[in-house]
Amino acid sequence: MSEKKIKIVKRAERANRKPTKSKSARKSPSTMVNTVTNWVSEFQQRQRAETTKAIENLIRSRRQQPNEA
Repeated sequence: MSEKKIKIVKRAERANRKPTKSKSARKSPSTMVNTVTNWVSEFQQRQRAETTKAIENLIRSRRQQPNEA
């Protein structure tokens, strides 16, 4: 198994510690927006490709069938 290190913080040290704000917390909303935007664009591209393929298949199948008129 993996070894995990645990840091022991004593009460006296805990009072002296200042909470640090990470830059990633500020960037997280924009990161989430970018991620969702990428998902949407990938989904749209996939849908377009599938639709194009389906339409081409329909057109090919209509050309191959003899006219019943």
